[in-house]
Amino acid sequence: MQSFRILSAGFELSTSCALQNLRMMFILFMLVMSGSTFTIQPKEHSAAVENCQFRGKHFKSYFKVEGEPVVLRCPQTRSWLWDSFSPHFNLTWHKNVSAQTVWKEETRVRVQDGALWFLPTLQGDSGTYICTARNASYCDEMSIELRVFEKTEAFQPFMSYPQILTLSTSGTLVCPELSEFIHNKTDLKLQWYKDSVLLDQDKKNFISVRGTTRLILLNVSAEDAGYYSCAMTFVHEGVQYNVTRNIELRVNKRQEETIPVIISPRQTILTSLGSKLVIPCKVFLGSGTQSSTMLWWMANNTDIESAYPEGRVTEGLRQEYTENNENYIEVPLIFDPVIKEDLEMDFKCVVFNTLSFQTLRTTVKEAATFSWGIALAPLSLIFLVLGGIWMHRRCKNRTKKHRGLTLVKTDHQNFQSYSSKIKEIK
Repeated sequence: MQSFRILSAGFELSTSCALQNLRMMFILFMLVMSGSTFTIQPKEHSAAVENCQFRGKHFKSYFKVEGEPVVLRCPQTRSWLWDSFSPHFNLTWHKNVSAQTVWKEETRVRVQDGALWFLPTLQGDSGTYICTARNASYCDEMSIELRVFEKTEAFQPFMSYPQILTLSTSGTLVCPELSEFIHNKTDLKLQWYKDSVLLDQDKKNFISVRGTTRLILLNVSAEDAGYYSCAMTFVHEGVQYNVTRNIELRVNKRQEETIPVIISPRQTILTSLGSKLVIPCKVFLGSGTQSSTMLWWMANNTDIESAYPEGRVTEGLRQEYTENNENYIEVPLIFDPVIKEDLEMDFKCVVFNTLSFQTLRTTVKEAATFSWGIALAPLSLIFLVLGGIWMHRRCKNRTKKHRGLTLVKTDHQNFQSYSSKIKEIK
């Protein structure tokens, strides 16, 4: 019996140990499962990042010359924002028809500081390139087009930057898109060509400003129109490259200017306090150009925005129009509303172009208030008195007539009663 108790006690002990072991195994199983779920989540998250949002093709296409260095910046970023952008995003490039996504730094086509470099570019590089910007939680893509041409005059129109100067004036040509290759402007040396012929720097009408990308043309003539090119050398890792840009100069005729004439407003503008007022300044230009003539308002020799910072008095939109083949411009001065302090201001309309500077002053005065009610009050009083007198006389005449009729009627009745009494006595 005692041995049975010992066996039963051992059995109970072993059972409790088994339950504890099962409990521990269940806890370990739950920990493992929860750990596996935490390890799976990043995989699902990274898979979601792979689904990049395509933002379309960049509006600008790049037309370049074969044999020259070319730098493509990621369209989603700006070169001057790259320093703040790069720590948060990883930029990768690939060609639209190729699975190649990474170029090594020692190859001809390489990625440096997030930009795609071609050192130099070849015609086979033409195509669509896609830049992918990615971080831990975001991914997007944008494409950019590159076209590489031979260095021949036949392709010059495709690779030229149009610039416009005005006849008989001085202007500036700018050699564009050189920032990637200029590290020290003091050492910048540009050579300028006109129709593939090196410009003679001794000519007084061409001035190349050293250390800049500008070419100054003095007294532009119709013969100055045509194709220009600017060239510089660029050294990268000991290798020297030529960088050229083509410019198509168009020379426009100089628009005729005339002396403007201010034909409104009047010297005094009458208005009432609390009302909205619009004073137009209208200028006659004849057949002259409108775009080069400036027109504005001033108050006590101060511009309107400074004189009325709260915006109660403002300048309206400039209007340019033609009447009977004559040109006009107009800028209104708007009061919303007119208050007493406006009556003490000196307003001035100002017009300016290269031929003339004119002003016209005007002041705002309070109009004399005229009320028909006040003007007609004495006349109304006279009519009221005359009407009262007439009504009084009419009522008086009616009363007299009524009394006369009553007296006659009463006497007639008394006569009838008296005659009837006489008959009875007989």
